[in-house]
Amino acid sequence: MSLLPPKEMEGVLLVDKPQGLTSHDVVYHLRRKLQIKKIGHAGTLDPMATGVLVMLIGKATRISQYLMSVDKVYEGEATLGVVTDSQDAEGEVMSTQPVPELTEARVREVMKGFLGDQYQIPPMHSAIKIGGVPLYKLARKGEEVEREPRFIRIAAFNLLSFATPKITFDLHCTKGTYVRTVAADLGQKLGCGAHLSALRRTGSGKFTIGQCLPLEQIEALSLPEIQKRLIPVYEAAPSVAL
Repeated sequence: MSLLPPKEMEGVLLVDKPQGLTSHDVVYHLRRKLQIKKIGHAGTLDPMATGVLVMLIGKATRISQYLMSVDKVYEGEATLGVVTDSQDAEGEVMSTQPVPELTEARVREVMKGFLGDQYQIPPMHSAIKIGGVPLYKLARKGEEVEREPRFIRIAAFNLLSFATPKITFDLHCTKGTYVRTVAADLGQKLGCGAHLSALRRTGSGKFTIGQCLPLEQIEALSLPEIQKRLIPVYEAAPSVAL
């Protein structure tokens, strides 16, 4: 029996999200495990993506806005020559093109052009609402509407490896950046199109993947063991956010 009633649990729990689950699925799993309804997350990950998911337990949900506003770090893979309607591997293939002869130097040169302040047009396959309707619902009907560009900043975009047609990279960016759109735009600038074929979030603000525990392992812990892993609110956010 737990020495601490589950309803008293409060803090930040760092989860390594598995592939195939939505961020809300992780909330559901933790609600079932902890028997607490008040659980949220600070920054959504698509089902295809894995990695750092900052979970807010109990009263820690009040610092959600602060933790969502921090920069994110990703490792990803783009597949050149294949364009999908969702800009990632979960979408339908729209077109295929031969990949031109590219050198690592050329790829790095194009990637440098993505650095700095810019505006990004969100993809149609996203949860952004227009007129109260999520864009992805319109996209499923084959509709496309005008989207307002969003301000983002890319601090780092580094090539990790290149073996046609695969490019692996790391990306340091502000919140709200669609990595799949970056991958699709990179493919377009390289002259063959591309889609995001893998994504792993390795950092969210000061939290890193090394601090996370896979969801499956968390579910196998006892409640006192989970309690020990909770990061107190005062450590997770500065006093100005409390």
